[in-house]
Amino acid sequence: MPGAAGGGRPRGRRAAGGWVPCAALALGWALAAALAAPPPHRCRPDAALLPPPLRRLAGAALLRAAVPRLRGGWSPCQLYRYRPGAGTGAGAARPNGTGPCTRGWHYALPAAGLRSNLVTQWDLVCASRWKVPLEQTTHLLGWMLGSVVSGLACDRFGRRPAFVASLVLAVPLGLSVALAVDYVMALVTRLLFGAALAGAFLSLYVARLELCDPPHRLVVTMVAGFFWIAGELLLPGLALLCREWRVLQGAVTLILALLAACWWCPALLLESPRWLLATRQLERARKTLQALAESGGSGDDSCNQESLLAELESLAEGSPEPRYHAVCEIFGTRVIWKNGVILGFTAFIGSGIRHCFTRNLAPHLPQFFYSYFLLVGTEAVACAFVCLTAERFGRRAVLLLCTVLTGISSLLLLALTQYLLDLIVLTLSVVGITASHAVALLSVFFASEVLPTVVRGAGLGLIVGASFVGKAAAPITAIPNSRGFFLHHVVFASFAILSVLSIMLLPESQGRSLPESLQDGESQRRPPLFRRPPREDHLPLLASQRARCPPRRYAAAAPPGAPRQT
Repeated sequence: MPGAAGGGRPRGRRAAGGWVPCAALALGWALAAALAAPPPHRCRPDAALLPPPLRRLAGAALLRAAVPRLRGGWSPCQLYRYRPGAGTGAGAARPNGTGPCTRGWHYALPAAGLRSNLVTQWDLVCASRWKVPLEQTTHLLGWMLGSVVSGLACDRFGRRPAFVASLVLAVPLGLSVALAVDYVMALVTRLLFGAALAGAFLSLYVARLELCDPPHRLVVTMVAGFFWIAGELLLPGLALLCREWRVLQGAVTLILALLAACWWCPALLLESPRWLLATRQLERARKTLQALAESGGSGDDSCNQESLLAELESLAEGSPEPRYHAVCEIFGTRVIWKNGVILGFTAFIGSGIRHCFTRNLAPHLPQFFYSYFLLVGTEAVACAFVCLTAERFGRRAVLLLCTVLTGISSLLLLALTQYLLDLIVLTLSVVGITASHAVALLSVFFASEVLPTVVRGAGLGLIVGASFVGKAAAPITAIPNSRGFFLHHVVFASFAILSVLSIMLLPESQGRSLPESLQDGESQRRPPLFRRPPREDHLPLLASQRARCPPRRYAAAAPPGAPRQT
């Protein structure tokens, strides 16, 4: 974004406006891991089920008489049953079967740093354990719903209004989650809270991208990804401070409320001038571009403003009425539709196959914090890898490499897990997690560069929504004794291999200007895979042929050594 490429206080404010909210939104996203973490548990002994000679027992002796002992500890869902009417004979001390818990459960707390969470609040264990993946799936579907709706709002009302409205909605919905009185209320409010967070994430993503010039788009987006990772790393510490899940939910909601209050100021997040010009909102575009030009901090602002006015005059020759485009227009295209389907498919695979790798880590990382920090660490590695390679070798080549690594790791684990050493299984799982996250991350970024501005919000909303559908497929397989995991792994491994062929059909967006209209999106062509395409000049946001000097300050300054427009 303009603020990321240069110095000065206005530019620093705009950089913060595009980056800092990611940490707060990541807190809301990571809440799901802490609120639904199932702690180790066992049945509470019920003296009424014991024969009279054993009812006077206490402590460990009572546990041994009432709760079956398993290899890993006490039975989580069963109590001993004794023969009715047993007397004081030798057979009275011998159970003749087991049955479900009758007096609730004892939980080994804290779980994920919390003394209570959704699981302990409403006893979502044993016969009710299916309610945990249902809550997780519903929350992820809320993120999918919010992505789609926010994408439509971005293209109709603008990027900034969609972002601010989503933040404002997230505050009362977050408070409703904290005040939920039963499981159903928590389920519904968590769905809506996820939708509001997704709306803020998507609109901010699009606005930040459209304020960047080609050399800085990837770096600015990856820096935002590191802010997101920082927010995820803050959650365990915040959970240890809050201790109760309602307090933790309230603390995250308070952070979102402060964010909404601060980001109400337009100086922190400007409306996308690229979208304003693409939809022919010339007066609003004039004000936004002038604000960008005046904050450039250079002495040639008057020259920039002259060329800016000349370009707006040339654009004003058409219809002065705003021209909005519906997402349905994508279905009438050929190239845009093809690119969107392929990238939505890869985002779906990258998000959905991750659970196939994380399940292999569960026996080796029993502690919540170990697995949580490992997963966040792999996200950081994937983000750094994409940042270092995608600008040098191209988006398509790196996406192809990450998809191949994901598919190979998945197939090896699927076929050879029982024959491989534990260290090799762990290594393949970590490689697969990192590569799959890079696939999902780069698919969304790649899609944002090839979708035209007039439908970028709605198209990207559909692709991000597809990635959350992939994530939502995983919680169902987390139900104990479920046989769905193997089928889940087979399906996503097959999809990963299939996506390798489809990626070859994508164009290359490295170093190219963002397409503005549907015609621009349709003109994108597939270059050779191994021959690097020629880079375009790093032109500013608007390319003026009639201006006497390049309007460089209202978009972003070109890097040193870039060719100047004449």
